Amino acid sequence: MTKLDCSVKNCVHNSDNCCCKEAIVVDGCKAKECCETCCGSFSENDGGMFKNLFKTPEKSLKIDCEAVNCKHNEDHRCTAGHVGITGDGASEAEQTECATFEMR
Repeated sequence: MTKLDCSVKNCVHNSDNCCCKEAIVVDGCKAKECCETCCGSFSENDGGMFKNLFKTPEKSLKIDCEAVNCKHNEDHRCTAGHVGITGDGASEAEQTECATFEMR
């Protein structure tokens, strides 16, 4: 499991810079830099009215990764010990990114 810090506060899954999902997907199959990746699990909390009442924030979780050019990607799984997802203010997944991406 990977420690995740998520600064995308307007995602419905974000609570206290953690994710309330058990796993996320990082997209970016052709990525060569961070800005070409995104959190495929992002869902906008339109208007900020949604509060996740059923799941607790996860400090560590499984990350499926489609960014196959990243040195942390092993068989579509992230092996980094710590991952940062950025993109506060995002209204769609493409406005987020994996700040931990490193080209092989």
